[in-house]
Amino acid sequence: MRHPLRSPIELLFMISFVFTCQVQAADVTPPKPAAHVIVAGKTPPAIKVVGEKPVLKTATFAAGCFWGTEEFFRKMPGVVSTDVGYTGGTLANPKYEDTHDGKSGHAESVEVVYDPKKVSYEYLLDQFFKMHDPTTPNRQGNDAGSQYRSAIFYHDDAQKNEAESFVKKVNASHAWKAPVATEIAPAKKFWMAEDYHQHYLVKNPGGYDNHYLRSISFETGSQKAVSK
Repeated sequence: MRHPLRSPIELLFMISFVFTCQVQAADVTPPKPAAHVIVAGKTPPAIKVVGEKPVLKTATFAAGCFWGTEEFFRKMPGVVSTDVGYTGGTLANPKYEDTHDGKSGHAESVEVVYDPKKVSYEYLLDQFFKMHDPTTPNRQGNDAGSQYRSAIFYHDDAQKNEAESFVKKVNASHAWKAPVATEIAPAKKFWMAEDYHQHYLVKNPGGYDNHYLRSISFETGSQKAVSK
């Protein structure tokens, strides 16, 4: 019977093979799993992208009929959402008909939610004073009454200070022949208008709208004044 020992060549081959396998096994590092968030109620690996949510702010303006005011701001880059409603008055839960005798004190207004990293409050003010006539008390075009007044409803002291400073800038520029009559007041409860008023000009293209952007500048001495 042949001796069970292997020849020297066979033994050398076997030792080399075992050593190679051990080295390869030691070099294999399991890959790290991708960072993810486990969604409750889901079986892993459900992955949800986690990103920093923008810090949004709110501005409230009144500039006549809220249909056109909303449409103007709705299309502005940096604006996240717009709603029309009634604010600035005393009547609780007002309806459209309640605002047209002047007793409620409310103005047709637009609540603008915007991303301050994409559009500044100062720019909103600049556009506000160019898209309507801020010099006519309780009136925009053919729309007359306190519900159609020009107003800025500020949400904090920073907005108040910016609005007051911007009014001074507009008056100093004489871009409008008459002084600004825009009311600057603290924001009160914003009462949402009826559904058919929301995004009215999106639902009714070509509908009534007397708002448009004037080609004026509020830099002192840079622009000939306009009267309307």
